Amino acid sequence: MDEKTGKNQFLKRTKSICPECYAVIDAQILRENNQVWIEKTCKEHGTFKEIYWSDYDYYHRAELYRVDGSPVSNPKIKTDPDKIICPKNCGLCKLHKSHTLLGNIFLTNRCELNCWYCFAHAKRQGYVYEPTFEQVKFMLETLRNNQPVPAYAVQFTGGEPTLRSDLVKIIKTAKKMGFLYILLNTNGLRIAKTHGLAKKYKEAGVNILYLSFDGVSEKTNPKNHKYMEAILNEMREAGIGVTLVPTLIKGVNDHEIGAIIDFAMENIDIVRGVNFQPVSFVGRMKRIEREQKRVTIPDLLGAIEKQTGGAIPMHSFYPIPVTVPVSNFLESATGVPQSRMTPHPHCGAGTYVFKEGDKMVPVTDFVDVDALSALLNRSSAKLKQKMIGKVKAVLDIHKNIDHCIDKTRLPNGVDIKSAILNILKEKTNSLGDFHKKVLFIGTMHFQDTYNYDIERVKRCVIHYVVPDGRIIPFCSYNVMPEIYRDRIHESYGIPIEEWKKRMQKEIDELAQPI
Repeated sequence: MDEKTGKNQFLKRTKSICPECYAVIDAQILRENNQVWIEKTCKEHGTFKEIYWSDYDYYHRAELYRVDGSPVSNPKIKTDPDKIICPKNCGLCKLHKSHTLLGNIFLTNRCELNCWYCFAHAKRQGYVYEPTFEQVKFMLETLRNNQPVPAYAVQFTGGEPTLRSDLVKIIKTAKKMGFLYILLNTNGLRIAKTHGLAKKYKEAGVNILYLSFDGVSEKTNPKNHKYMEAILNEMREAGIGVTLVPTLIKGVNDHEIGAIIDFAMENIDIVRGVNFQPVSFVGRMKRIEREQKRVTIPDLLGAIEKQTGGAIPMHSFYPIPVTVPVSNFLESATGVPQSRMTPHPHCGAGTYVFKEGDKMVPVTDFVDVDALSALLNRSSAKLKQKMIGKVKAVLDIHKNIDHCIDKTRLPNGVDIKSAILNILKEKTNSLGDFHKKVLFIGTMHFQDTYNYDIERVKRCVIHYVVPDGRIIPFCSYNVMPEIYRDRIHESYGIPIEEWKKRMQKEIDELAQPI
């Protein structure tokens, strides 16, 4: 709200969708008091107003890190951009502004659980969606054929992907195709139950276990709370890093945010990160219900600061595009197109936290992130203009990086200068080695029909690839299921009873109680 006029302050115009009919409609982003709202009007269904970010100051700070990405040069949708109605022609198209950073492959909608907030599962849908191995192979090839930057990271998800008997074969295939990062998104129950299964996944090529983890108590995390020790022990034995993934719902588990981070720190030998995902509302929901459960990114970051006693303050978090100067430097130095983390600046945020005894120390306590970015950008510019070569560029950074680091505040045993330089020198496993000594804390707030901003979708870097070869942004695929997810799954799915007849042997093998 403008302090002088007492009226809402207009920030910008965008496009959104009607929560009732999915019509593409005009929308505006407004500041009201110190909050940011999105407001839109459908001619048929009226006006909708939804919280966008709960803190204007942090919204404005994030906006400063907006960066255009590198779109794919071979989009699957060939339609003339003037005839595309975004987000109803996703695949990717020529309007999309970022390449695929993480490709998702939905392996099955089967699951042992029945979580009410889950996007999709077989029991609710009435059929089994489970692409064949050949279809999965084609989807992997599709991601790797992206130009000019092939997808280097793939996540196998569902449903519960560990229910597939050919999962190891699928992982091996992805590894052979050149994927550097292979993530497995799971509830961990099969891993806890089957000793040595995680080791098989590791040997096949899995780098990271994306583990559903909604809280530290039985009440907040009923799905796998009592199996957590077994899951982590299996991960330790296999040597697979774990990212904890809490779906965050106000009034349900938001009081355990600090405890979740403490749990991760206690297991930092194997837990590499916590990626909080504020709940995205599936289907229609009354405004009062949304207000009771909605968590925005500033809500989360404020809760982290409060529940860690100020150890991890809000200002230690940066929007994801802050990493782009590293990609720019590597591309300028090598001449090879690099992956860029260029989602919309209001999609997510993150920081790194070191453990020093019982203390948590954010990287921003001793690294001036903006000064480091400026240093990298200057070196990238010199490289592009051929003023210097790669060796001199690294030496220049080595010489000047001390100005970006407060050595008096460095945690014991942390050589952040060497870690940064090793990444810039592209030393093998340097990024992986760095992650073994530090905890990443991040968040990605996926949209729903109420807070939908099409400008965010155009910059999405997390995509689903589907059996017909289309590559679809996350917040198109899941937010409009009648157009994307459910329609695709149903067209390739089979009735549950028919699937049971075909797969009775596998069902018998997997029917052991959890």
